[in-house]
Amino acid sequence: QVQLAESGGGSVQAGGSLKLSCDASEYSLLTNCMGWFRQAPGKEREGVDNIIPGDVTTHYDVSVKGRFTISQDNANRTLSLLMTKLKPEDTAMYICAADWSGSSAGPLEARRYDFWGQGTQVTVSS
Repeated sequence: QVQLAESGGGSVQAGGSLKLSCDASEYSLLTNCMGWFRQAPGKEREGVDNIIPGDVTTHYDVSVKGRFTISQDNANRTLSLLMTKLKPEDTAMYICAADWSGSSAGPLEARRYDFWGQGTQVTVSS
């Protein structure tokens, strides 16, 4: 059973930075990839970025490329998202996700992922 728990959200001014973390309890080396999604009230959940464990492959949504960085640490048991140059439009609930079974879906497609955290709120003010 893969259990995901996010932390690090908060309120910041535009142009500021935050670092989000996702603790993957009972992390499995069989997890195919992990990623971050975000969802604002009344909006569809959208993929932010993802990473392939044990590899250097990453994918970023065009809206965050050059500003956000996804990474793994703690022996691949923790997923991090460094968010810089934050904009008001980045305001959303950020959710960690893990693809355990494998999928042909794209790296930023929600249907690819099997496990989801509860999310951590990020609010960026003008």
